[in-house]
Amino acid sequence: MTPSPVRLRPGSGGLARALDRAAGIQVIPGNAVTLLIDGPDTYAAMHAQIAAASRRIHLENYIIHDDAVGQGFADALIAKARAGVKVRVLYDWAGSFGTSRRFWRALREAGVEVRAFGPPRLRDPLLFFARDHRKLLVVDGASAVTGGLCIGDEWVGDVARSRRPWRDSAVAIVGPAARALEGAFGRAWTFAGGASPDDANELPPDVEEAGDTAVRVVATEPGRERAYRTIDLMLGVAGERIWVTEAYLAAPQRMYQAFQDAARDGADVRLLLPGSSDLPTIRNFARVGYRPLLRAGVRIWEWTGPMLHAKTIVADRHWTRVGSSNLNASSLLANWELDIFIDDEAIGEAMEQQFRLDLTMAREVLLRPRRLPALFGRVVPGKLALAAPAGEVPAHVRSGWERVRVAAVIAGGLAQGARAAVFGPLALLLLLLAVAFVLIPGPMAVAAAILTGLAGTALATRALAHRERG
Repeated sequence: MTPSPVRLRPGSGGLARALDRAAGIQVIPGNAVTLLIDGPDTYAAMHAQIAAASRRIHLENYIIHDDAVGQGFADALIAKARAGVKVRVLYDWAGSFGTSRRFWRALREAGVEVRAFGPPRLRDPLLFFARDHRKLLVVDGASAVTGGLCIGDEWVGDVARSRRPWRDSAVAIVGPAARALEGAFGRAWTFAGGASPDDANELPPDVEEAGDTAVRVVATEPGRERAYRTIDLMLGVAGERIWVTEAYLAAPQRMYQAFQDAARDGADVRLLLPGSSDLPTIRNFARVGYRPLLRAGVRIWEWTGPMLHAKTIVADRHWTRVGSSNLNASSLLANWELDIFIDDEAIGEAMEQQFRLDLTMAREVLLRPRRLPALFGRVVPGKLALAAPAGEVPAHVRSGWERVRVAAVIAGGLAQGARAAVFGPLALLLLLLAVAFVLIPGPMAVAAAILTGLAGTALATRALAHRERG
């Protein structure tokens, strides 16, 4: 039986004590934190930190493309490495599958240490699905940028082609929390290559305070469930409002129940999710979980712009979460993820303001009632419907690659959040998608086909195992 979600009494210090005791996540005071919205601002902050580096640069990301954005970062890192700065890059093998060997070779030849996380292993094929999904830059152990952004052209857009940047969020941090983030990088680096960074003690143990913002670093590793416990506590303690922006909602049942319980208790629970996929089958699967949430009083919006990739929560104007974890089983239970929890009213208000702005480019999902024939004489919940956006939606043209990526993100979310009862149908769907991607020309479509096919094969294996146990 699934345990009931945590419900804590709202009040000062309730969540802080719960995080300290139940999740084992200690507060780190004395930081300067800046909320970053979308790729241009985030990449500018990252380049500024790289330019200021004097000792070492650690970059960890799920996807690093060899496009214009990726090459810009490569050039900056190469310049620093040649200037004597220690530079390390950790990329995920699956996420960065389409990046050329030439790109990585140029970094290595310039003195950058480069490692791939999680290449396929025949001895343990299921380990392939525990990915390094983090997005992190740490400089000199004193400043950092982390959030939901990978490194690629999708996050900056193309004005000439009417392609707007993907919607995403991150934070820039200066202060002691950056040292904790560097420790998280070190553990992932060691796991990927077996040798820890040789300069871990170059900096003093205490980094100077740079502000007055308290931060908690939630570094999730397979089996530790830190992000899951922390988000669960956050949903349980919020008394007034819980506003969530999520790239794909396929959460464990316990978390769905937490959203419903909070709404029934009177909290203003809002979910901003990606808009409909170009594939009707994917769209219908994505909306399976909407109805019970709507019935409980949760309000749901679907984004109408380009890909919504942000993963944020703001609760009661005070607590803010920004990071890489999606609300699905893979991120919460299996992947290497990184999230920041911020205890600061100014940051919370800024996040709420951004959420309201995002809603002007979204359609609210409504549960339209329908009346049964007079013989039954009652009104029952009916079909889902979409309201008009509150604001004008700027023109955006999706490329073929973006359509593939959006479908792959949603399909991947389905695979990650699926329950055993639907493993078989989802496996079939993913395998069919893999076949469809093969028919799309280009190396990126081939990569999507391989990843989707692997996910479908893994789900088919689990479905067969579940049937044997049943």
